[in-house]
Amino acid sequence: MKNVKIHPSALVESDSIGENTSIWAFTHVLQGAIIGRNCNICDHSYIENGVVIGDNVTVKCGNIIYEGVHIKDDAFIGPMVKFTNDMFPRSSRGSHPIQRHQDKSWLEKTYVEKGASIGAGAIILPGVTIGEYAMIAAGALVTKDVDSFALVLGSPARFKAWVCKCGLPLSFENDKAQCQSCNTAFKKINDSQIIEIDGE
Repeated sequence: MKNVKIHPSALVESDSIGENTSIWAFTHVLQGAIIGRNCNICDHSYIENGVVIGDNVTVKCGNIIYEGVHIKDDAFIGPMVKFTNDMFPRSSRGSHPIQRHQDKSWLEKTYVEKGASIGAGAIILPGVTIGEYAMIAAGALVTKDVDSFALVLGSPARFKAWVCKCGLPLSFENDKAQCQSCNTAFKKINDSQIIEIDGE
């Protein structure tokens, strides 16, 4: 692992850590996890076998990222975010044996697409896709897919506004908007989709 910084108190069992990635104190990365280049994995996080994290990802303190979670490039995971991967959990060590634990039919994959941000303390239920550059508000409970560039908040999380790649809210007029900060322009295709366009 080239130019990887691992804090002495971190437990990193995976050898699939990308160049220039930092893993900080008391974080545990299991053997089958894959972490890309130029990532910053902060204190007290747990990254399970089977997790895939892309390049340039920030994972703040206290995160729990379980098997089946795929985080794409440039995503931001705020502090104390909780991912889940089983909609109907039962202990495999219980008095009633469950076949689904042996074949992993319980495992539901979750995708955090490129550039998406998840706020502090959010809970992400299994099997959802969080679209590109979407923003999940702090404390939100995400129970279904989130559209690209959408800001969602609450429990359960609901659509609040559209946001730019830079994160600021957009104001649409005649189905067009231009970010007041970075001047990126967008066009609304329908109630669940906007696209970036050339500015006027």
